[in-house]
Amino acid sequence: MIERSDRRLLIGQRRRGDTSPLKWEFPGGKVKPGETDEGALARELREELGVTLLKSVPIARVIHKYGETATPLEIRFFAAALESTEICPAAFEQVAWALPRELSEYDFLAANRELVGNLATGKIKPTDLLADH
Repeated sequence: MIERSDRRLLIGQRRRGDTSPLKWEFPGGKVKPGETDEGALARELREELGVTLLKSVPIARVIHKYGETATPLEIRFFAAALESTEICPAAFEQVAWALPRELSEYDFLAANRELVGNLATGKIKPTDLLADH
């Protein structure tokens, strides 16, 4: 979760040619062998958005299975503080800065839905979590 000072969260729409085309998600990606979670997050944010990670705090973990034959995935979500919120999105069809209450207007990946609900209701506030650490 990348949250600006105006409380808007950064979300990205998957490209048309990707799996789950045009679904919305939070920036991030896979952990490569030998990488820490924070190292993978820093790399993914650099590759996807051209930004530098300053600090991150784990906020949620989801086990999700896409399709009946798929292997379940463990997805970890982090609140992320960046050097700058000036982004150069390279991995998305489009990006948006949305208020938590607006997130339900976007068609998110199934694995993100519970987190979207917690953000929309204020149960999770990324900036507050970062400030506490």
